[in-house]
Amino acid sequence: SLGEYSANVVAGTLAFADAVRIVRRRGRYMQEAVPVGAGAMSAILGLDAGVVAQACQEAAQGEVVAPANINGAGQVVIAGATAAVERAGARAKALGARRVVPLPVSAPFHCALMKPAEERLAPELRALSIHDPRIPVVANVDALPKRDGAAAIDALVHQVSAAVRWEDSVRRLASEGVRAYVEVGPGSVLCGLIRKIHRDAHVAAVGAPDDLESVRALFAVST
Repeated sequence: SLGEYSANVVAGTLAFADAVRIVRRRGRYMQEAVPVGAGAMSAILGLDAGVVAQACQEAAQGEVVAPANINGAGQVVIAGATAAVERAGARAKALGARRVVPLPVSAPFHCALMKPAEERLAPELRALSIHDPRIPVVANVDALPKRDGAAAIDALVHQVSAAVRWEDSVRRLASEGVRAYVEVGPGSVLCGLIRKIHRDAHVAAVGAPDDLESVRALFAVST
């Protein structure tokens, strides 16, 4: 979800300096929204997103637990109150999940427990100087392209407490004719997920300057 800020900077929606400042505050507000230890996240592997949502509903018992990252390829991350996440993981296993992996995170991101952070961040985001993006930005909150600045900012507000719809976002990009994807940063997890969602995609991961040659090769093949 943090990458959506980078995308909006590249698209011209936000100035780089404003994005850096607001991302710092976003991180602080999200960390302060839930006391340490009160929330958790787990990856559910080998189960459809709908069944994971069912497991969360059945395990909630009045507490918050819900899908937080719908990554595709049978991978869904859940977030919420610590005990509820544990119950949902056990229920997911009973419903056929291959594995349940607790994640070493500092807070339960992208769930309703982040609402206080969203409410603190919203007025600061909306006070920024913004422009309509030069390139539509597909928002991970609803997997829809944002073509005006206000809509892009609204998406950044709501993503704080909403699930990241990664699979739907990739499918939307594919439907728009996107074939080449570049993952910037350490690792290549997203490249692997994209290949499973969009089998005709050409992907490259850039974690160091030496990797740029693979990007040149990628665009030579995909254009």
